[in-house]
Amino acid sequence: MPWPARVPARAVLLMAAASVVIFLCTAALPGDAADVLGGGRAGPGELARLRAEQGLDRPLHVRYLDWLAGVLTGDPGVSLITGRPIGELVAQRAGVTLTLAVLALAVGVPLTAALAWAAVRGPGWLRHPANAVIVAGAALPQAVVAAALVAWLSAGWGLFPPVSMLPAGEPAWSRPDLLALPVLTLALPIAAYGAALLRGAIGDVVTRPYVRDAELRGLPPATIVLRYVLPMIAAPATRLLAVTLGGLVAGTAVAETLFGLAGLGELLVTAISTRDVPVVQSVALLAAAVVVAGLTAADAAAPGRRRETARP
Repeated sequence: MPWPARVPARAVLLMAAASVVIFLCTAALPGDAADVLGGGRAGPGELARLRAEQGLDRPLHVRYLDWLAGVLTGDPGVSLITGRPIGELVAQRAGVTLTLAVLALAVGVPLTAALAWAAVRGPGWLRHPANAVIVAGAALPQAVVAAALVAWLSAGWGLFPPVSMLPAGEPAWSRPDLLALPVLTLALPIAAYGAALLRGAIGDVVTRPYVRDAELRGLPPATIVLRYVLPMIAAPATRLLAVTLGGLVAGTAVAETLFGLAGLGELLVTAISTRDVPVVQSVALLAAAVVVAGLTAADAAAPGRRRETARP
């Protein structure tokens, strides 16, 4: 089967597998929405009634098929806690998360490239510090990064507010001062993590004979990078970008919770705590879809990018 036909089939299989894993993981959560609605005071009869109303008493495979049918038809259902349509909840929060994700990528992607290149091809005095920053940055949890940024940029220098609660009805992009700390909290770790993964690929490419030959011929470094290095790392870089973007859809939870932003990450955290399973499933599946879409694009681009025998 040619690769153009193989790629969509692989994407479908990945999404099917992701839906099963997400559904089983949410089904394994202790307790359910009926316990939350009962407030710990409802008796067995009342809990049974609540579970029957929410369809939680049906067999597992029936619930999965119903949920999958709803997703495929564009109707993921309603929140078990609030009764509001899940599509409405996601659309309401998506703007904040999308703004954070785009800004974090705008900061993180160039920083990733700069760190990875400095660690591999930078001057000798810069390589060890760059590698140290990569290792330390990739190891630090988001909460630690956020605390350090608040202490330094907010409490220390007073540049940004420590809390980013947006006024009601105001779009996230209209207040860049409120987004600076959350964006940096997201961008710095992903830059370090991405650089840790890309430096190996860059180190492999720059040792290829055609790159060395181009250097000996005196081609400008920018030309070598654009013509010979970037095409060879395009596929792994695209895969990394896809995984990073998909992770940001749900991975903004820490930043949104710490800084008081109402986005998809905060919605996911709230839904997990209240056992609002349909909401958890929808947000998690959305993150998986972003990852699979990016990986599919990378796989589609990879065959045309392979120039193992290329010469300057």
